[in-house]
Amino acid sequence: MLSRSRCVSRAFSRSLSAFQKGNCPLGRRSLPGVSLCQGPGYPNSRKVVINNNSIFSVRFFRTTAVCKDDLVTVKTPAFAESVTEGDVRWEKAVGDTVAEDEVVCEIETDKTSVQVPSPANGVIEALLVPDGGKVEGGTPLFTLRKTGAAPAKAKPAEAPAAAAPKAEPTAAPVPPPAAPIPTQMPPVPSPSQPPSSKPVSAVKPTAAPPLAEPGAGKGLRSEHREKMNRMRQRIAQRLKEAQNTCAMLTTFNEIDMSNIQEMRARHKEAFLKKHNLKLGFMSAFVKASAFALQEQPVVNAVIDDTTKEVVYRDYIDISVAVATPRGLVVPVIRNVEAMNYADIERTITELGEKARKNELAIEDMDGGTFTISNGGVFGSLFGTPIINPPQSAILGMHAIFDRPVAVGGKVEVRPMMYVALTYDHRLIDGREAVTFLRKIKAAVEDPRVLLLDL
Repeated sequence: MLSRSRCVSRAFSRSLSAFQKGNCPLGRRSLPGVSLCQGPGYPNSRKVVINNNSIFSVRFFRTTAVCKDDLVTVKTPAFAESVTEGDVRWEKAVGDTVAEDEVVCEIETDKTSVQVPSPANGVIEALLVPDGGKVEGGTPLFTLRKTGAAPAKAKPAEAPAAAAPKAEPTAAPVPPPAAPIPTQMPPVPSPSQPPSSKPVSAVKPTAAPPLAEPGAGKGLRSEHREKMNRMRQRIAQRLKEAQNTCAMLTTFNEIDMSNIQEMRARHKEAFLKKHNLKLGFMSAFVKASAFALQEQPVVNAVIDDTTKEVVYRDYIDISVAVATPRGLVVPVIRNVEAMNYADIERTITELGEKARKNELAIEDMDGGTFTISNGGVFGSLFGTPIINPPQSAILGMHAIFDRPVAVGGKVEVRPMMYVALTYDHRLIDGREAVTFLRKIKAAVEDPRVLLLDL
């Protein structure tokens, strides 16, 4: 069994013999198990003299294992059709050791953030895009030097008590005798014996506490700037487009939440036991909205400004606005008209968890024919939502507060919620909008309306 270096030496000797005979194998085929590296990356060479008149240069040999490409360039993943570019936010720096599938950077697009993991264990050699830089699909992001093993994790320090050998049992130390309790007051020093004092010259001055910097106290008038992320820029652009395009009008109503609260309190334990889900109020409004959209299909329609046509959708996809630390996201619940309470609640729960973990895909937010925005989770009493284009209407939910209301000629305190419907008045008339909102009010106040299809 010959070593690799000895095999390479023999192969080198055979190639020199081939040069002398005129049968040069270089450039035509490689020797078995050996690759001849002749690129500009190998500037050093040896001059070999044959018969004192033939001088040629032979590049260094390297084995195939050494020539293996262990430097990888990771590129930007492909975006959806509606997304063309994004901003890079780096999680790692040059020289950091990363494991396979560990997130190296995030690309923030108009709709969501795309995580870029490491394809293998290795060390980051270079970042090819600055932090905050714009990239498109296929743009090189960083280079990774592969390593064979995953980065070692620091072992937790062992407890000192575990490392130390067991000490021999010794006798418990005898506690010192307790001091006797004094029964008399301590003597008061007489005026003839004043306490010891020092001359002023012997007193060393103490360092004064450092003075606070000017403007560091109250009343500091400073400011700082932060770059607006791409998602917030897109939200601002779309909302302004809605104001410039739609003839927005808002109608209001109030909903007595007594029955829906009583239903939730009565059945929430059984609902949780059967479906492993908590019964919330959002599912009731989503179901009621789907019921009202079927009664008023024009609210589910949209104007095609290019062809000047009204597009009526035969399906209902409701967008639910969810607030996250990075901004407002609007995942879509699809085909709501075919769902029951459990299906709607399960979908809302899954989308909410994905939004909080920043795992929403573009497909989760694409489309939508109607939007529900719940400002009540922040304590909002009243507000006018803005349409989410290309939709034609949006429902705004608000907080539930106990208020005195007239019920059957008597004043009672009931849990009440204000609701608002903002709609595109170019397409939807006031009659359809008010009828739509009253249908939601009736379905939420008395869920039997949904059961009886009234």
